[in-house]
Amino acid sequence: MNKYEMMFIVKTTIDEGAIKSVAENLKSVITSMKGELTEEKEIGNKKLAYPINKEITGFYYVFNFNANNELVAELDRKAKIDENIIRHMIISLDEE
Repeated sequence: MNKYEMMFIVKTTIDEGAIKSVAENLKSVITSMKGELTEEKEIGNKKLAYPINKEITGFYYVFNFNANNELVAELDRKAKIDENIIRHMIISLDEE
């Protein structure tokens, strides 16, 4: 298993419960596919550097987790199809 970090930005135009459910859905993907969530940071509501799809603010989250390649591919797929996620990025933390 490799170490990864995922940062994603959720729309703030939806209610607070929906924002939390987006994060919970991604966490459930990690745990259901035998990954290990090592750290979760809820950074909060921030102004975006530039508008993205007419959104000017976003709710930021950062997840650190251990996973295999299939889990990372599934997380990326889920983040791409979720209309409430404005942007996301997954990086590998393993040193080469």
